[in-house]
Amino acid sequence: MGQQVTHDVIILGAGLAGLRAAVELSMRTSGKVDIGMVSKVQLMRAHSVCAEGGTAAVMRPEEGDSLELHAWDTVKGADFLADQDVVERFVRKSPDEIRLMEHWGTPWSRREDGRIMQRPFGGHSFPRACMAADKTGFFEMQALYDQLLRYQTFKRYEECFVTSLIIHNGRFAGLTALDLPSGEFITLRAKALLIATGGLGTLYGFTTYSQTVTGDGQAIAYRAGLGLEDPEFLQFHPTGLVPSGILMTEGCRGEGGTLVNNKGDRFMEKYAPKMMELAPRDIVSRSEMTEIIEGRGFEGPDGLDYINLDLTHLGADRINKRLPLIREVCMKFLGLDPILKPIPIRPVAHYSMGGIEADINGLTKVENIWTAGEVACHSLHGANRLGCNSTAECIVWGGITGEEIAKYLAKPPALGDCPESRVKDEEKRIFSDLLQKSGSENPYHIRKELRALMDKHAGVYRTGESMKEGLERVRGLQQRFTKISVQDKGKVYNSNLMNALETENLLDLAEALLMAALAREESRGGHSRRDFTARNDEKWLKHTLAYYNDGKPKLEYKPVTITIWKPVERKY
Repeated sequence: MGQQVTHDVIILGAGLAGLRAAVELSMRTSGKVDIGMVSKVQLMRAHSVCAEGGTAAVMRPEEGDSLELHAWDTVKGADFLADQDVVERFVRKSPDEIRLMEHWGTPWSRREDGRIMQRPFGGHSFPRACMAADKTGFFEMQALYDQLLRYQTFKRYEECFVTSLIIHNGRFAGLTALDLPSGEFITLRAKALLIATGGLGTLYGFTTYSQTVTGDGQAIAYRAGLGLEDPEFLQFHPTGLVPSGILMTEGCRGEGGTLVNNKGDRFMEKYAPKMMELAPRDIVSRSEMTEIIEGRGFEGPDGLDYINLDLTHLGADRINKRLPLIREVCMKFLGLDPILKPIPIRPVAHYSMGGIEADINGLTKVENIWTAGEVACHSLHGANRLGCNSTAECIVWGGITGEEIAKYLAKPPALGDCPESRVKDEEKRIFSDLLQKSGSENPYHIRKELRALMDKHAGVYRTGESMKEGLERVRGLQQRFTKISVQDKGKVYNSNLMNALETENLLDLAEALLMAALAREESRGGHSRRDFTARNDEKWLKHTLAYYNDGKPKLEYKPVTITIWKPVERKY
């Protein structure tokens, strides 16, 4: 059996939520807590650095914004599936987090009066996206990492791929992991665990996500017995660059960019006359797909037909100041200068509203496991997330879970038992079973097929028939996965083995997503069915829970928390 290491707390994932929690824990314990920071990539390479447009907070009550308005926008944007107590807590805490990030050195863009600049964002009825040009996540990550370095509280486990979560006697016992640079199999034990591993976006072929984002945190939690809440709700961002899928931030439209079809029409007038391009993302994505399906798009490569995002009327000065990264990406990846020409875009897989079930404090059903950021579902976003609420969610619940874990450690709790047999079983599964496989199937081909079928069967528009076919095909891929070959038999930095493990995770998550989506016979937010076109509050105003049961998802449901606003028709 490999090496065992022990800490007070393990933070799995080092993006915005994980770093924010580590800083909070270090501050609240005066640097006396022992943190293991576990990351699949090098620290500061988390996908959070890709967040572009902004972070939502009410900073201008005297100019007409309010906490109530932010809460209402979020609840309405969520198509009334958000838990309203969670939304209220979020909007209250977010402005304090912006001020903290300011204090810690985030270089926010400024208005002429010196205050933090905020741009309009989709679904928000006031410009409340606090921005650092169009590199907001990158600068927030830097500020948090700089803060963490002030405390000598953490040991880093970089390029460390976690393969399983062990829960024993109802408590977190340990994580098993491959230390990629050494090839060692290690067990990480702690009194508390925070899962902050981000999303699952490479489940799709056309996606904004870094290739490292394979839903590993969700998958290991799911297999360990934790519920996945609302897995069917996957957000498609309206503006993915064709053909790469790279995100063209909502800030493009916040700055005044327009969406134009092949007739030269600014078509959002038909679909959301009041908010136009700044309607919520689910509405804009559906509008674009309707234009493309009805023949008003432009012909694109590999069947990726597109419409145009036009920034040319904004002028060079505004684009260079407010959207420098967008210009750089367009020039590098397409040889296109958005100052001179429109940008080819289409809806792209971007964010999971669902995730590991957690309460308002980020606590899961296991007493010493918390979760924060995109991997978690506190049910802030319901059926559709508003733009710039996600980076805010990461820092808000990073702070909340850091505080909650600090309180828990103050008791102090004992270290849970981690049965040696469970560790040995996992080591055997990795090195004897999976690594030694020499079947006829190629795991890279299986992943490629999985992503193509998710694009086709679980996209912006869905039908029961198509999702059923997709589910059968996922199960076929699961069968084929048992016959794969891992050609690299070495242990040191075996990316072939890691890719196989990631593919296994994605297959499990695809099955849960499709089963939950097939069961939900209505259209709500990001889940839009051609065969059940209306929202059905009587039957479906409830959260889905998917549990791993004998290798297959088992679905249960729980009510939505409604404190103020009863569901009404959603118009923009």
